[in-house]
Amino acid sequence: MRKLARWLRVTIFSFIGNRMIGKSDGPIFCGGWTLLSKKVIVGKNVNFNGMKINGSGFVFIGDNFHSGSECQILTENHNYEGLMIPYDDTFVVKDVYIGENVWLGNRVMILPGVRIGEGAIIQAGSVVVSDIPSCAIAGGHPAKVFSSRNQAHYFELKLQGRVN
Repeated sequence: MRKLARWLRVTIFSFIGNRMIGKSDGPIFCGGWTLLSKKVIVGKNVNFNGMKINGSGFVFIGDNFHSGSECQILTENHNYEGLMIPYDDTFVVKDVYIGENVWLGNRVMILPGVRIGEGAIIQAGSVVVSDIPSCAIAGGHPAKVFSSRNQAHYFELKLQGRVN
């Protein structure tokens, strides 16, 4: 019964997610409640496990992306340098770019203007405030690179088409 309930939940969320997305090269899979905008462009084999994407900027997500639950991507901030304090009613909009084969742990938050390189892994609970290079492993608040994947091994697996 539990397997049937999970299958039904994933099927319904994925059906809704595939109709909400701006542009996709293939189906997306949603294992949890996912809120997307029309300015989200995703590659093939994208797996959301509960994702919320806020703002009016574009979000580009590469092939074979995987996220943990309760992740959030923001593409706009209040304008604190506007005509009022602490901020006015205008927004500063910045796009977010996530490369292919990126994996986000649970409850990761990505702030506007961030670029996450191909093959990067972001630790659960992290707040990504600046760019993360390819094959980096980063975590914390703010997220900092603390390790990296073996690039030779990563690119060999990619060349062989061994992706999940």
